[in-house]
Amino acid sequence: MRVVVATDAWHPQTNGVVRTLATTVAHMRADGLDVHVISPEQFRTVPCPTYPEIRLSLFAGKTVARRLEQLEPTAVHVSTEGPIGLAARRWCIRTGHEFTTAYHTQFPEYIRARAPVPLSASYAFMRWFHGAAKRTLVATPSMRRQLEAHGFGNIATWSRGVDSELFRPREKGFLSLPRPIWLYLGRVAVEKGIEDFLRLDLPGSKLVVGDGPARPSLQARYPEVEFVGYKHGEDLARHVAASDVFVFPSRTDTFGLVLLEAMACGLPVAAYPVTGPVDVVANGVTGVLDEDLRAAALEALKLDPAACREHAVGYSWEACTRQFVGALAQPRSPGVARQAAASA
Repeated sequence: MRVVVATDAWHPQTNGVVRTLATTVAHMRADGLDVHVISPEQFRTVPCPTYPEIRLSLFAGKTVARRLEQLEPTAVHVSTEGPIGLAARRWCIRTGHEFTTAYHTQFPEYIRARAPVPLSASYAFMRWFHGAAKRTLVATPSMRRQLEAHGFGNIATWSRGVDSELFRPREKGFLSLPRPIWLYLGRVAVEKGIEDFLRLDLPGSKLVVGDGPARPSLQARYPEVEFVGYKHGEDLARHVAASDVFVFPSRTDTFGLVLLEAMACGLPVAAYPVTGPVDVVANGVTGVLDEDLRAAALEALKLDPAACREHAVGYSWEACTRQFVGALAQPRSPGVARQAAASA
């Protein structure tokens, strides 16, 4: 089986979408599948306005089409709504090759947080983009219900996993900050609601692991907060495990992979009762979900780290990869894409 993943989100970007795709691709290859990734590293790119670490591919259309025709894929997954995703979608429609998409990011809400664009306009584009897919993959039941309420159809589940060997309880002495240590892990950007966390009146220390366009201004406004930038691998896992509570202030995430990573390290979660946390966190057991984020954080500090760890390790990347492969759309017969492309 030859699978092509077309994505505008790929290394060296650091975010949950990239980690999810890279991990799923690695597991598919380990299972013997022939997997190819079409990503921005294969193109000339320009920085995305207001988000320079995201690179937008230039003149992707013909190159993506040529690559797909050469590969003759059994299945195509269009992961993102950017230039590469649009080009792959266009090729699939032109050649009659069924494909899947994934709703990784609540872009209508992200855009509204940055510009006065009506949600109705953004959702109309998203319905158009995903409506041509055989299936649109979402991570949680609440995300599925939300999209169905906005008129989306043909939705399937693709959950997430955690590397429970990397993300595990460790010695707290790795960090020497005054305790308790309240951790934020993720992009430092307005749509993540990070300032809701930064302005909380909490004892101890606040630690921000991550980077993004809002970091310079927020670091200047909150000098008492420890901003350490991006961390990776063992260094990242040590920072997480050495903290005490993970505070997740986002109202716009579709899942929140970092929730699993924190709980696997034994950290309880404090979050709003919204899409993502309501599906991933066991309220009152592995975290506290409350509109009062300060109250949630203080209550979460009382929870059992062992229960957090036990809950998180139930999410495996092996199971997620099986879900993904099972949802892929395949052509009616081998070579159908090549034949359709030749006659188009």
